[in-house]
Amino acid sequence: MAANTGFRLTPMRPRDPQESGRTASTLELFFDLVFVVAVSAAATNLHHALSEAHVLDGIVNYLMVFWGIWWAWMNFTWFATSFDTDDWLYRILTIFQMGGVLVLAAGVGPAFTEGDFTVVVAGYVIMRISMVLQWLRASRRAGSARRATQIYAIGIAVIQVLWLIRLALPTQLSVASFLILALAELLVPVIAERTGTTSWHPHHITERYGLFTLILLGESLLASSNAIFEALDSVDDLAPLISIAALALAATAALWWIYFWPPHHRSIDGSLGRSLVYGYGHYFIFAAAGAFSAGIEVEIDVLTGHSELHQPWAAFAYTLPLSVFVLGIWALAIRPAADRIVNVLLPSAGVLVLIDPLIPVPFALTAVVLAGAVAVLVWRSPVEDKQRQGPTA
Repeated sequence: MAANTGFRLTPMRPRDPQESGRTASTLELFFDLVFVVAVSAAATNLHHALSEAHVLDGIVNYLMVFWGIWWAWMNFTWFATSFDTDDWLYRILTIFQMGGVLVLAAGVGPAFTEGDFTVVVAGYVIMRISMVLQWLRASRRAGSARRATQIYAIGIAVIQVLWLIRLALPTQLSVASFLILALAELLVPVIAERTGTTSWHPHHITERYGLFTLILLGESLLASSNAIFEALDSVDDLAPLISIAALALAATAALWWIYFWPPHHRSIDGSLGRSLVYGYGHYFIFAAAGAFSAGIEVEIDVLTGHSELHQPWAAFAYTLPLSVFVLGIWALAIRPAADRIVNVLLPSAGVLVLIDPLIPVPFALTAVVLAGAVAVLVWRSPVEDKQRQGPTA
């Protein structure tokens, strides 16, 4: 790191993408924890919407709210891998962004129940204003990436004005206007990086994604466990509840095992296109991890007679997130690192989990399929491991 300049600030220059020993900072870990508050609020409201049989509205609202959470998190993560200085101004702007996360979380309830996204958008804009300031600061010493940093700052700022204008549009245009502005946000990095690529550290980026996945899985397991504990006094036969508890633990453990099987850093080594696919594709993986607990809670509501949804449709509330997670991580990171056996059996397992509710005894089948998927991965080492171990592997 360069020496401090005026006001005890560290010059914000691009960091070395080959920097040895680069790991997530304590500020980044703190940052992730605040985001879980918003994810938890989104998952809780999704659970209530599904249990009340507001399936389409619940899913659409969840996907829109989660998109704002994920996009703000991802933008900061890729910025930090390039320009993290960890000085006092960088920390303050990051904490300011965390404040926006809490504002967004406070608005999740009205977004689901009343279709009022005012507070959600306000929190999102606060987060994005912080990034505009970070990119402007980075532009002063970005070198060949200066043009890219300026495009980031200008593009983000303009789109935030459009998000605020969107609040005045009729409700009927809510989804269409969201899709247009979300696409505009997605295009900013594509345009910016083509004018002067910012540096990124493959191991640091994939570690950050892995840590956020762990936090989401942990939050999902915690929410599922709490729902099970609360239902203990509401059922006479504990066997189905025990089955749900076993499924929640087995499924979460399987998702963890599957996610961390491949060498993720190889998925973003090389072209900008591969990095964008990896980064953008994680929206579905993260959203699925966050939604899994809602599915378990819907299943408990069915068991205790508090759900308007009935089987087999209620079971899709947890099998769909499981399937999306498995198929998503297979497509993004496992497929290039795996052999033909894994590349046939793992996506097949994802599809089988999805249609599980249409087959008798869904709890047992889901657990068996996921355990089988893990067993296949244990049997078949990633290509990178085989190369390291030699011809006897």
